[in-house]
Amino acid sequence: MARTRKGEAPAGKADATGVNAFVGKDELLKFYHDMLLIRRFEERAGQLYGMGLIGGFCHLYIGQEAIAVGMQSIKVKGDQIITGYRDHGHMLAAGMDPNEVMAELTGRAGGSSRGKGGSMHMFDVETGFYGGHGIVGAQVSLGTGLALNNHYRGNGNVAFAYFGDGAANQGQVYESFNMAQLWKLPVVYVIENNQYAMGTSVERSASETAFHKRGTSFRIPGEEVDGMDVIAVAEAGARAAEHARSGQGPFILEMKTYRYRGHSMSDPAKYRTKDEVDNVKQTRDPIDHLKERLAKAGVTEDDLKVVDAEVKRVVAEAAEFARTSPEPDPSELYTDVYLEAAQ
Repeated sequence: MARTRKGEAPAGKADATGVNAFVGKDELLKFYHDMLLIRRFEERAGQLYGMGLIGGFCHLYIGQEAIAVGMQSIKVKGDQIITGYRDHGHMLAAGMDPNEVMAELTGRAGGSSRGKGGSMHMFDVETGFYGGHGIVGAQVSLGTGLALNNHYRGNGNVAFAYFGDGAANQGQVYESFNMAQLWKLPVVYVIENNQYAMGTSVERSASETAFHKRGTSFRIPGEEVDGMDVIAVAEAGARAAEHARSGQGPFILEMKTYRYRGHSMSDPAKYRTKDEVDNVKQTRDPIDHLKERLAKAGVTEDDLKVVDAEVKRVVAEAAEFARTSPEPDPSELYTDVYLEAAQ
């Protein structure tokens, strides 16, 4: 997405084909590759879970791929991202090694947290990923702390704190909003509204269902975004990041999205109908939507097949690595408990 500098909002004009004139073929293909990688990776993770190779909780990101990929495209070096337990997609979008992510899911020594974090607790400072967090809403306060660090150091970086519609009702979220606006902290709060939280629709759990308005009492601006459109996500993300980076304080993005699977692998999702899910898949799927843009940009089916084959290879390699990587040595039980002083 061409800009005068990364992080600046694009003008958002469309050409005669309806494709955003600031998004080139190469970037569209990159979006497609990254979204498809998340989709296929998560599908394989679901298979490994069913085989008993992944234990504990496992929350899949299928259906929400456009958010992680679109937002990642507008980050600059040094920006941080932090999210909740539905985190695999964010890790892959951030550039973490699929082998290490999958191996962490299976609890192996080759995992990003050496097999001790599992699905919900991975971390990679090199890519700016400050963790998936299992406590609902906790990452919002931590993400605000990252923004405070940026503000204190004056480094020009922005923290992106992701949370869902369920976490949006947590008290610490509003304490964080107040502090962030009071001190004009450089943070973008990204609410991934997949409409069901753990299993209750937003209409039954929230008195204000327009989550981008949740910052109104703190004078924090917000915007509703089509979270199934990767370009819309990137454009809105760029605007929000520029707002925060320029010293104007926090911004709230409500990404309207939809998860295809249950809350976790143990959730049969009986609180919604099969017809509802199928309708979203057929009419709003983020990858299919991008394919339409790719066709208008001159990308052929053969071009997509090349990407499909590469993604299939990467995911198969990750699954094999996760299956064959050794388990952690028992001595790992005693590491990373306390900060070890330098000798």
